[in-house]
Amino acid sequence: MAGDGGAPLVLLAAGGTGGHLFPAEALAEALARRGLTVELATDERAERYGKRFPARRIHVIASETLRSRNVVALARTGAIMSRALLRAFMVLGRTKPAVVVGFGGYPTLAPVLAATWRRIPTVIHEQNAVMGRANKLLAPRVSAIAISFAGVLDHAPRLAAKATRTGNPVRPAVIAAAAMPFSAPATDGLLRLLVFGGSQGARIMSEIVPAAIERLDQALRIRLLVAQQARGEDLAEVREIYGRLRISAEVAPFFPDLPARIAAAHLVVSRSGASTVAELAAIGRPAILVPLPNALDQDQHANAAVLEEAGGAIRLRQDDFTPARLAAEITRLAADPRRLAAMGAAAKSAGAIDAAERLADLVLDTIARA
Repeated sequence: MAGDGGAPLVLLAAGGTGGHLFPAEALAEALARRGLTVELATDERAERYGKRFPARRIHVIASETLRSRNVVALARTGAIMSRALLRAFMVLGRTKPAVVVGFGGYPTLAPVLAATWRRIPTVIHEQNAVMGRANKLLAPRVSAIAISFAGVLDHAPRLAAKATRTGNPVRPAVIAAAAMPFSAPATDGLLRLLVFGGSQGARIMSEIVPAAIERLDQALRIRLLVAQQARGEDLAEVREIYGRLRISAEVAPFFPDLPARIAAAHLVVSRSGASTVAELAAIGRPAILVPLPNALDQDQHANAAVLEEAGGAIRLRQDDFTPARLAAEITRLAADPRRLAAMGAAAKSAGAIDAAERLADLVLDTIARA
């Protein structure tokens, strides 16, 4: 159960998307500051993050999401997961971690289940305002549960008894951005609008936002400074529209400095994934949130509700996210700097920039109780 120099080894297990890897990265940094050794178990999608993830070693364990009840699909998923369990069992036998911490997504199932079979202490972290399917399966079996929002386990008293609200850990870049105070725009001054729909942008943002900006009064359009993530196939069209409207706009498929851009924004238009909501709250910026529709768990809808209820965001169903509605919302907010400032403050009141430290405390406590 030792890493470098006899320090306890913590194995983090996370699905290979930013929503799972970003809080895992924040915890890894917090644990490293306390002298612990960290390794990561994830799937092939995480390769693009591998060079910068602060882990001594990365174990790639193939996984599969249950997408269909077709017999052939079920058999294929079962075979992949069986191999994943075997590989995870072997990895744990070789590395002997003091604790395994899961961050959700089906790639966490094998490492966390294998840890429970080997009687290794386990912690799972739920980033969303509702518990995801993988964490629901694991929750009865693990040693401790960390949650980001209050009320996630109100319906399950036995699980709530071993739950600790830590918040959703945010990366050091977010903590740095959170130090930048919000400066509301003047009623006739520059209005910085940031638009994104996840790490690779979203089609709906490219369809709706430029069309909404085209509907704005000319007096407001000339005030705009837009930064928008767009899919590669949408870049040319989005840039053409902004160019025709003479909007000062930066359009790119990915912004590596997204936390700093959030801090610089007067208004954010985005989806409401767990990491997005955590970063908006930590930094404290007003937002118009459009939850991803048709998700089985409706996690983005619940996440957006947290900021909406705090007063930090406007939540729009995708059916209501039309050019006309978005133009009306932007017009109202641009004319009311005090409301933008109040929304930013309300969002920040829902944030937790020390969530990684709280989660690190829970991990160390779980090791101590083993």
